[in-house]
Amino acid sequence: MSSVASRSLERFLRHLAAERRASPKTVEAYGRDVAQFLGFLAHRPGAKLAKLQAADIRAFMGARREEGVGSRTLMRQLAAIRAFLRFLEGEGEVDASALSLIRGPKIAKGLPKPVATSAAKALIDPATRAGEEREPWIFARDAAVLALCYGAGLRISEALGIVKRDAPIGQRDSLTVLGKGNKTRMVPIIVPVRRAIEDYLEQCPYTLKEDDLIFRGAKGGPLSPRIVQLAMQNLRGALGLPETATPHALRHSFATHLLAKGGDLRAIQELLGHASLSTTQIYTAIDRDHLLRVVESAHPRG
Repeated sequence: MSSVASRSLERFLRHLAAERRASPKTVEAYGRDVAQFLGFLAHRPGAKLAKLQAADIRAFMGARREEGVGSRTLMRQLAAIRAFLRFLEGEGEVDASALSLIRGPKIAKGLPKPVATSAAKALIDPATRAGEEREPWIFARDAAVLALCYGAGLRISEALGIVKRDAPIGQRDSLTVLGKGNKTRMVPIIVPVRRAIEDYLEQCPYTLKEDDLIFRGAKGGPLSPRIVQLAMQNLRGALGLPETATPHALRHSFATHLLAKGGDLRAIQELLGHASLSTTQIYTAIDRDHLLRVVESAHPRG
């Protein structure tokens, strides 16, 4: 990659972080994808960033496909390249018209795999892990995080971002969540979830200040999402659940189970923090599949 291209990439990443307020993970992923693209161009005869051709982008995607990269990764990389080129076009540095000739790879639309109600309840019960050699407060902590995923539809990052002064405990029955794109939403917190958080805080061995994140690691630092994922992995083994039973699957289960009980799709959209209703509508397909299985198994003509 040339020094000019490197500086352009640095400016683009600063733009993403400062002006578009992209998450650190998004900035990191876009930086990695664009750097890979620029590295490819540097070794492609005749390719110039300022006068990029559609064939250059197609050649990059073809090379990545030959390396065994899947459609979802290619789609993400194409999105990063588009954003980068549009940024440079706005700066008057490149002609990005070649983008209009590029079509992204087709992706088979898969449905999230919700966890059954009984399994979800077992996952958020600290007693399920009674056989593990860990301190009880660790079990209470993990149960509280998973309870927020299933009982409030939170992402792991949103649950782990709660500070003590905002903790939904006692009479505080709602939580203001900072979600993707720095968008905030208000989420009601039901009594069992509040009790799970209170139980954890009572057992937590560390003194927390008002601005401290409430979920702590074994040594007192902020809890890593990876630790929650590992806890879920152990729970899957104990309960005989498939690998699709992840912390994020509990968020899917929150939406699916609400919809199955007659929850309003718009309300569920607000609770999940989806910018578009079309994102939430995927849960109607999940519920429809469940209803179809019920009819097929119970109907006399099934």
